[in-house]
Amino acid sequence: MKKILTFTFILFLSFFFAQKVELKKVTDTFQVFKGEIAGNPVTFRLNYDNIIDCHQYQHFVDGWYYYDKYKKKIPLTGIYNLGDLYLFNFGNDQKKTDQLFKEKINRDLIEKSDSIAKTLNVKEIINIKGQERDKQATGTFSIGSKSLPLNLNTKDTRIYRFNDYITVPNHKKINTYNFINNLGGNRLVSYSSGKSGNRVLLYFEELSNFNYCGMCGAGDGEKGYRVIYFTNDWNFKSYEDFLIESCLEGIYDTTSKRLKDQKILKFSIKKTSGFPAYTLTVDIKNATVTKSK
Repeated sequence: MKKILTFTFILFLSFFFAQKVELKKVTDTFQVFKGEIAGNPVTFRLNYDNIIDCHQYQHFVDGWYYYDKYKKKIPLTGIYNLGDLYLFNFGNDQKKTDQLFKEKINRDLIEKSDSIAKTLNVKEIINIKGQERDKQATGTFSIGSKSLPLNLNTKDTRIYRFNDYITVPNHKKINTYNFINNLGGNRLVSYSSGKSGNRVLLYFEELSNFNYCGMCGAGDGEKGYRVIYFTNDWNFKSYEDFLIESCLEGIYDTTSKRLKDQKILKFSIKKTSGFPAYTLTVDIKNATVTKSK
């Protein structure tokens, strides 16, 4: 597959430079969240800080929060767990206890982090539920025996994010993170305009599984082409994915060839346990992909 990529991206390098469509990759390692604790406006800044074991989205967090009225930063350490946040303030011993807390945590003890923090004389505990992505993130703020309601003005609590920003004509910008998936890995190939609208052709290489110890987590991932469809004035309509390699779907040993028209690639995908064999024709000039038997 490396030869395929080299051929595709070197052959059309001069073509890319003329594009009015651009793709910029930005990986977020922190987020700023606005919210409320018992009706009082607060701001959180949370930073990504190393995977705990195998899962990209089970990782340590550090940062701070403050009440917007006072803007005095209160340090936090904790865990991001598949959408949920467990955050702790250890008072004057924050720096020293931060390291002790992290040394005690492993994959099996993530959901017991509150109990572990209490053995280290935690002062404040913040628990936020964020696994239900269609709901606003809510939780509790606990200090001593008092527990107060908390909410964040977001439905997405992820801190580490793979953003692929696509800039199109009319000064419009879209992020594949928001309307395709959170995997990133896109590369711009070409774009084309016609009476029925506009198209952008991407090549993608993305993870099969964010759990690197799970099924396909250590594999070569998912590879293929992606066509994004826009209206004539560059409003997003839909997209289609076309796999040429896939651990999840069992697509391997794909063969390719270029036609006499060097802007057309043809991929032969072998039969798998779930799909019959098929052929993909990638027309780079017209930004299309055609699937046939």
